Amino acid sequence: MNFRDVRLKTTATVTLLVMTFLIFSTLEKVKGNNDSVRFSEKVNLALRRTAHLLLVENGDSTSGITPVQQQDANTFLVRIDKLFDYDKLPDLLQKSLKIHRIDRGYDVSVLHCENSTIVLGYNFQDLNQKHGVPCSGRKLEAGCYSLKVSFYPETKTATASGNWWIFPVGSLLAGLGYIVWKKTKNLPELTEQEPVKFEANTKIVFGNSSLDMTKLLLISGSKSHNLTYREGKLLLLFVNNINQIMERDFILKSVWEDEGIIVGRSVDVFVSRLRKMLSEDLNVKISAVHGVGYRLEVS
Repeated sequence: MNFRDVRLKTTATVTLLVMTFLIFSTLEKVKGNNDSVRFSEKVNLALRRTAHLLLVENGDSTSGITPVQQQDANTFLVRIDKLFDYDKLPDLLQKSLKIHRIDRGYDVSVLHCENSTIVLGYNFQDLNQKHGVPCSGRKLEAGCYSLKVSFYPETKTATASGNWWIFPVGSLLAGLGYIVWKKTKNLPELTEQEPVKFEANTKIVFGNSSLDMTKLLLISGSKSHNLTYREGKLLLLFVNNINQIMERDFILKSVWEDEGIIVGRSVDVFVSRLRKMLSEDLNVKISAVHGVGYRLEVS
């Protein structure tokens, strides 16, 4: 086997391992995104069940329940326009969460719809206290209230076992890289130029930035940023509508509607994240159009 064959076969082996590593990494990221979506769906169902039972306990079985709003990854809010019994809330909510196998810790706040001030509230650990949750026995005045539940972030206790493959694969890649270096450092330069192979272009270029949705990667200026699924989806929507005003409702439907949850200020939060990532590119700017929505401006 000549030097050329050694180099080509070794390079092919390393390339295959690198591709395997990238595939597993992508699958791990997709799994995390899917887990987040499933959690949101389960909370949505649990809160709707709780709101329904609160109204039923108060003799109301016909009023509609507004959609659950997701304010961030761990905070959810449902509006209840009718008066309900606060003392019934802790038990009904806990049972609803248990039915949907949600075992994270959480804080509960009852807010006025008009000014979002906290009227009543408790922590899930209060359920096990001798005197029960704070403010039990107090009656709510007639009016509109929002039930806000803030869950504790999930602790990744199983990360090490779930990513067991990273260390051995990484070690194998490092070892093969060393072998390739040893075998090729003294090889003569190839006199025949290898043909260039072009792969399908997955990047969308705008200004001095580029978006790769396959890898969920944004390169802006001299910096690269790994995107979440929602960040990538939102940025792709902007890039496909450069210099066009997009209404907030259109953005919500395009990015979040397929997940079955209506979000409140998530658009503003995610736009703020994208602005920070794009800050090095002076040719790109996400502008707010007051009272309407947003526009991605590319000069």
